[in-house]
Amino acid sequence: MAKINLRPWREELRAEKQQQFIVMIVGAVVIAAGLAFLWKSDMDSRISYQQSRNAYIETAMKELDKQIKEIEDLKRQREELLSRMRVIQDLQGKRPVIVRVFDELVRTLPDGLFYKSLKKNGDQIDIVGMAESNSRISALMRRFEESDWFTDPNLANVSAADSSRAGYSQFNLSVKQKTPEPEGEGKK
Repeated sequence: MAKINLRPWREELRAEKQQQFIVMIVGAVVIAAGLAFLWKSDMDSRISYQQSRNAYIETAMKELDKQIKEIEDLKRQREELLSRMRVIQDLQGKRPVIVRVFDELVRTLPDGLFYKSLKKNGDQIDIVGMAESNSRISALMRRFEESDWFTDPNLANVSAADSSRAGYSQFNLSVKQKTPEPEGEGKK
């Protein structure tokens, strides 16, 4: 029988398989590196895209904040203008009222009585006057009570006048002003 040495063939086969294994490992490493590079570049592009979106949103938010501030300023100015308009309308609406109050003060004034001073605090009018007799003061209070423009007359005091006005009595009276309801609204 002939002697065949299989060892070199086996070693050549083993070396060839080892070389193939190394090539496959190097190929796998190259493919893995390529995939890792593609994944990293994809993630970098996604991150940069998200950062650009975030920057756009931030600029849009800043613009909206400016617009909100402008709207708040406009609302504040509107409220100020409305309050001014209300004050002006109230003043214009009350302008004829003071004329009517003075007219009613004259209409309620009985003979033998005159006012020395009138002072108004809110809806209350404080009156200091002189009267020939106490019955004239009572008549004044009754007229205030009957008036559509006055209510709750309150006599604070009555005293004798000084010597220059002998025979007169000085009185302090307060009365509340009211605005009568227009006809037709109060009765239904």
